[in-house]
Amino acid sequence: MRLVWKSLDKMRCFRKRSTIPFLGVLITSLLFFNLYMEDAYVLEAGKRQLMHPSNSERYVHNFRDLTNFSGTLNVTYRYLAGNPLPRKKYLTIGLSSVKRKKGNYLMETIKSIFDQSSYEELKEIVVVVHLADFDLAWCEKLVQDISRKFAHHIIAGRLLVIHAPEVYYPSLDGLKRNYNDPEDRVRFRSKQNVDYAFLLNFCTNLSDFYMMLEDDVRCSRNFLTSLKKVVTSREGSYWVMLEFSKLGYIGKLYQSSDLPRLVHFLLMFYQEMPCDWLLIHFRDLLAQKNVIRFKPSLFQHMGYYSSYKGAENKLKDDDFEEDSIDIPDNPPASLYTNINVFENYDATKAYSSVDEYFWGKPPSTGDFFVIVFHEPSNISKIKIVTGTDDRQNDILHHGALEVGEKLVGTKRGRQCSSYITLGEFKNGNIEVQDVDHKIAFDIQCVRIVVTASQKEWLIIRKISLWTT
Repeated sequence: MRLVWKSLDKMRCFRKRSTIPFLGVLITSLLFFNLYMEDAYVLEAGKRQLMHPSNSERYVHNFRDLTNFSGTLNVTYRYLAGNPLPRKKYLTIGLSSVKRKKGNYLMETIKSIFDQSSYEELKEIVVVVHLADFDLAWCEKLVQDISRKFAHHIIAGRLLVIHAPEVYYPSLDGLKRNYNDPEDRVRFRSKQNVDYAFLLNFCTNLSDFYMMLEDDVRCSRNFLTSLKKVVTSREGSYWVMLEFSKLGYIGKLYQSSDLPRLVHFLLMFYQEMPCDWLLIHFRDLLAQKNVIRFKPSLFQHMGYYSSYKGAENKLKDDDFEEDSIDIPDNPPASLYTNINVFENYDATKAYSSVDEYFWGKPPSTGDFFVIVFHEPSNISKIKIVTGTDDRQNDILHHGALEVGEKLVGTKRGRQCSSYITLGEFKNGNIEVQDVDHKIAFDIQCVRIVVTASQKEWLIIRKISLWTT
């Protein structure tokens, strides 16, 4: 295994010099080379319950292996509690934990995940805890506590506890001192990158999606339901990472198909920078240039002491809400408007699950903004907000909300030919309850119509739809 890390060191030139400009070029070159290579070498997963391998069995590969992003690493994990079920789940929640000098929040974090999930939600998740400390006595004691407290979740296949043996790790001595970090800090964050890589590698084939949490987090109620609504609303759009917290490596969602790439990426640059910085590079290089962050946050940091030397860490996410179940569904749809759009504040931004908005030039009588669902929907509630706190005049001063059916083809795409008015905007906003009781058909379009010209520009900040 040491040969792997030595070969990686040889690829890193200018070892003692500042690496920021060079790293950007290196990451870009390597990743795009990897993305376009033919898959000529596939590594097989080795997730078997065995004792530590002998020296002759240690995992050794070359650069060609590292550039195969489609395969998982052949790491032999120790199963400390539980075994994976054969059926894929919707979501894997991954936690990596090491011994702290002060405090331990892992048990509270696991409890919060399960307590804040309904019985139906629990059927769709699996929690994987990687006890990544090299102190095996600590691991054994902690896994005994976990097994006693969460025995029914382990039996049900909802909780797994694993350990990647130290023999698979690179040397953590003599690492690059980027950013003038002290040696022990560099060692800590470099090992953490490898801890996460081995956790991600194990979880690759367990579910459709993967969520990374830290081991000192509490969850909002029914967070999975909220998460699924966001994922559904983004069907058909490209994304690499969705963020459900603004802090650290908390609440970051990936598609499981991207995990092998992320594993290799973390291992290739493990000593360069902290994991949350590497994640930004990974996201950018896979062509998601902007952060896609959902509000309210579904996860909150609760630890008081950091896992690094027990330092105080009082960070809190002020966008977190304990009860965020009333999240709009926003069914998959296409959006059209004939209002002149300002720069890149296009129509889709008003329908997005993240904090962005549509911004258009002054609309005229008869102008419209229409949402056309991919499938007819049974809508129970509609809420539309225009303007922002710093642009309170850029509201829809005179407008109506309509719903429609009977799709027909037009020059602007498919639109409804028959509409019914639900109400008028007041002070730039409108909210209509019990839509399904007022409308006798499944809705195919929702339309905002400007009923009087205005001099002010128009911001549509949020369009929220709930289905029955």
